Amino acid sequence: MCIGERMNLDYLNERQKEAVFITEGPLLILAGAGSGKTKVLTTKIAYLVKEKGISPSNILAITFTNKAAKEMKERVIDLVGISAYNIQISTFHSFGLKIIKENYNVLGYNKNFTILDSDDSLSVIKKILKELNYDATRYNPKMIKNKISSAKNELISPSNYKKLAYDDIGEIISKVYSKYEEKLKINNSVDFDDLLLLPIKLFKENKYILENYQEIYKYIFIDEYQDTNEAQYQLSKTISEKYKNICVVGDNDQSIYSWRGANYKNILNFEKDNKNTNIILLEQNYRSTKTILEAANCVIKNNIERKDKILWTENECGNKIKYIRANDERQEANKVVKEIINLQEQGIELNKIAVLYRMNSQSRVLEEELLTRNIPYKVVGAYAFYNRKEIKDLLAYLKLIYNQQDDVSLLRIINYPRRKIGEKTIEELSTKAILEGKSLFEAISSGKELEFKHMMLEIINQVEKVSLTELIDIILDKTGIREELKSEKTLEADIRLENLEEFKSITKSFEANNGIISLSDFLDEISLVSELDEKDNENVPKLNLMTIHAVKGLEFSYVFVVGLEENIFPHINSFESNNELEEERRLFYVAVTRTKKQLYLFNTFRRTLMGNTNINPPSRFISEIDKIYIDNNDEKEEVIMNNYYNDDIDIKAGESIIHNEFGKGIVISVEKSIITVAFKKTGIKKLMKNHKSIKKV
Repeated sequence: MCIGERMNLDYLNERQKEAVFITEGPLLILAGAGSGKTKVLTTKIAYLVKEKGISPSNILAITFTNKAAKEMKERVIDLVGISAYNIQISTFHSFGLKIIKENYNVLGYNKNFTILDSDDSLSVIKKILKELNYDATRYNPKMIKNKISSAKNELISPSNYKKLAYDDIGEIISKVYSKYEEKLKINNSVDFDDLLLLPIKLFKENKYILENYQEIYKYIFIDEYQDTNEAQYQLSKTISEKYKNICVVGDNDQSIYSWRGANYKNILNFEKDNKNTNIILLEQNYRSTKTILEAANCVIKNNIERKDKILWTENECGNKIKYIRANDERQEANKVVKEIINLQEQGIELNKIAVLYRMNSQSRVLEEELLTRNIPYKVVGAYAFYNRKEIKDLLAYLKLIYNQQDDVSLLRIINYPRRKIGEKTIEELSTKAILEGKSLFEAISSGKELEFKHMMLEIINQVEKVSLTELIDIILDKTGIREELKSEKTLEADIRLENLEEFKSITKSFEANNGIISLSDFLDEISLVSELDEKDNENVPKLNLMTIHAVKGLEFSYVFVVGLEENIFPHINSFESNNELEEERRLFYVAVTRTKKQLYLFNTFRRTLMGNTNINPPSRFISEIDKIYIDNNDEKEEVIMNNYYNDDIDIKAGESIIHNEFGKGIVISVEKSIITVAFKKTGIKKLMKNHKSIKKV
């Protein structure tokens, strides 16, 4: 009787079984989307315990989220029984905390050390800036906090950071970083990044402690290995170095988190780091139709930095991908919703449908259309557009401009962005207003709050002279909101600023539909829309709206991907390097492979986003899909495409071109369909090689 039969592993395919049976030495499992990687991991752990007699306490399994760790634990308990409770199954940070708790004295901490959360860390950094006499409005505390966090995850100490500093801001960050570490130690505290950094430091400086943990954890499993950063990579490598029984599972084609430190090359280099690595490809997909998988394969093969892997399935062929082009973002939203209503009429529940977009700001037009049609939805991983903090802040400014008696709006924004107007000042102002029988705005007569009042009066004096869209720009500039978010230099701040810029699309739309309208009319309309928003009933199935980053790990029967235009998706920022462009392609691959039954691709001829109207070519990702897999009902599509592109013109580096908007330029490089051009007036730009706006000189 073979081993597989003893464990009743008939539910696994041959490649999955092979992965389970390899128990010694390094193993790389390249698991494609929907290929059952969690099933393989949990079965492999159970196999070690039940068939190989390995003690549960000798097994370490690491994943990235508490939810994933909990699910893995439950599955292993089902397979192994109560002995599974002795298996260390956790996130990287939970495992790191366990090591620190067991060795706090060696690391120089007391037993009752505390862990600072993100807000606590920010408060410490603000205090340090004050102590060092640095202006927090000039040197953004959140930006500094994120720089320190990135340094820790790259294992860069304060002293090394100082050596790497090449400008004034780098020098300042190194000083703050050094002080920050001192304060944490004095206060017997660690931050979230220390949960990875300190175990690495402990092992590096104490060989006997490392050897002890290597003896305990002889079998190591790392899930989602393509998402590991430098600290996670080093921790995994160090603890597995003695026995080399490390199994990593991941998919380099689904690495989409470089902006938070993940290095997809960790999975590509695994076999270089570990001699005699066994490699198993899990390519059979149990989720999607043949058509969807073939489309995904068509696109991802265009990436150079990857290991070859071709998804296949025994599922049905399925429908062709529906590709629908609209005139603008409103028609796009309208067409999306019509398709969703068609699905509802066929008996499809809304919770089986997802609408995906590249940027949070794209959800606004979709939300308005859904609200108008009374279709319940939820924005996954983000607030609904009108309920986002930055939008509520902007609306508070508009309300106070319109009505200076609005104390609620004033209290929301009087100290945002930070103006050193504290709670005590606000209490005194409130008392004064009550005694004088005035609004808070009227009662202001001194201090920083008077500066705020003068600023608001300047904006109020502009209202009759400018359009609503221009008024939004004035608010963002004069209040300092735009400058504050730009200086923060974080993904979250960029998203908030994108959403604020997108608000200008709303004002432009109102102006286009109604001519010049008053601030009063605009606020009335907005109030009606936002009042409808977030009417929540958990018992009602809801449509899922989310960014593509947020959909990783999920699956839906019907998936809509909107905004598939150059400069939107792929994002304009990705044109700076081939690595960034390849990550955008992996992001599209993730979107496609979330789909079980039917995929819809949407784009527009022109789009107003963040207040700017642009005509962008269709996304290159659409053209990378073989036409046999696409159902394009738009008979005008070929005409539209021809309006964008020349026949493929032969452009070489060093040649001169003329662009309709940017003028004359010299081609620096040519990379497939993208050319990099140095223009005399506007600098370096990346462009589609055969776009109609380009002519050879």
